[in-house]
Amino acid sequence: MARIQRRKLLASCLCITATVFLLVTLQVVVELGKFERKKFKNSNLRDAHAEMEREPTHLYPFLEKEALTLNRKGKLETESYPIMLWWSPLTGETGRLGQCGADACFFTINRTFLHHHMTKAFLFYGTDFNIDSLPLPRKAHHDWALFHEESPKNNYKLFHEPVIALFNYTATFSRHSHLPLTTQYLEGIEVLKSLQYLVPLKSKNSLRKRLAPLVYVQSDCDPPSDRDSYVRELMTYIEVDSYGECLRNKDLPQQLKNPASMDADGFYRIIAQYKFILAFENAICDDYITEKLWRPLKLGVVPVYYGSPSIADWLPSNRSAILVSEFSHPRELATYIRQLDHDDRLYEAYIEWKLKGEISNQRLLTALRERKWGVQDINQDNYVDAFECMVCNKVWENIRLREKDTMLQMLGSETRRLHRREEGQKIKKLKVLNLIHIVSPSTSLQCCGFCQTPHTHAPRLPF
Repeated sequence: MARIQRRKLLASCLCITATVFLLVTLQVVVELGKFERKKFKNSNLRDAHAEMEREPTHLYPFLEKEALTLNRKGKLETESYPIMLWWSPLTGETGRLGQCGADACFFTINRTFLHHHMTKAFLFYGTDFNIDSLPLPRKAHHDWALFHEESPKNNYKLFHEPVIALFNYTATFSRHSHLPLTTQYLEGIEVLKSLQYLVPLKSKNSLRKRLAPLVYVQSDCDPPSDRDSYVRELMTYIEVDSYGECLRNKDLPQQLKNPASMDADGFYRIIAQYKFILAFENAICDDYITEKLWRPLKLGVVPVYYGSPSIADWLPSNRSAILVSEFSHPRELATYIRQLDHDDRLYEAYIEWKLKGEISNQRLLTALRERKWGVQDINQDNYVDAFECMVCNKVWENIRLREKDTMLQMLGSETRRLHRREEGQKIKKLKVLNLIHIVSPSTSLQCCGFCQTPHTHAPRLPF
């Protein structure tokens, strides 16, 4: 009996031990499961964090590029656009990106760009042009452009053929320039037609009691045209009121003695009282026409003109100025002016175009209509801006032409390659055809795979 109880007790202990063991094992398994899940979660978080740290390097390259553009704007402009280098510091701009229609160029006076690979053109101002200081050696892809609005008196070197031939593009007073500046002193058609300062002829006749028929205003004395010598001789035959420093016999009001006042309203009103004005240029060159002609035409005073031999091409009408070149001597010119002074009908023939507002010269009308710059007009580019853009557009035109030539050359090379390939295929085809003709039509030559000895097989019968 006692033995049976011991056995039951032992069995109970074994059951309890097994139960405890199973409970412990189950707890261990549960804890291991929790640990693995936590480890997996932490691993994913670390991987995700690392991925987020790496992400900007390939998801946001635009931001880096934009920052580069902002931080290195000046450098990128000179790398992306043709550089126009003013060899003469006319504009004073150390660096400016200029838009010229669809084209853009970088304009600068900074000579450190001399050897920059994007420098395409050198701009020269005629007054400062010096043959002893040039950007040499000149490279094949460098264009030279000249801006010079002055007469040969300003820089005589520029009017010798070997010098002017150095430039690819020019902007001068000549109508033959790439950018003609012939009308640089004329604001427009409307100022020629304007009657704002016109003094009626009756009033002018009355003013003749105290004013000479002719007026002369000049402070640049003894220029190459030798105008003062002619005027001095003319004064011996007719009365001339001479203001300014040259041959002066009459004084302007103190506030108008400064040459800068020659476009002042007060000065205009003094000159407008006269019937005639001596409009003599400082140099005699085709198309070199200054305010000396345009000013009296605006004021309703008849200019007695000496200057450009081609002046007839630019006058508003056939009878709007008296040309000194048509008179053999100052005495003859004086006689003609006195005749007009005493005959209102003859005089009015020279101002009729203005009274009617009729400009018949189509060349003048076209030049003013088509020019791409303005005079004292804030709504238009000035002629320096127009010159810069003209060169910029020409440079881009050359760039596109070179690119087109390169493409044509590449296309030509590819065409020649394809042609050679086609010719090669034709030659191979001809060789095959020749071989077919050589082999007998009734037998075919084959080679035994074992003995490499040629033998013939009977031809196959037709089906």
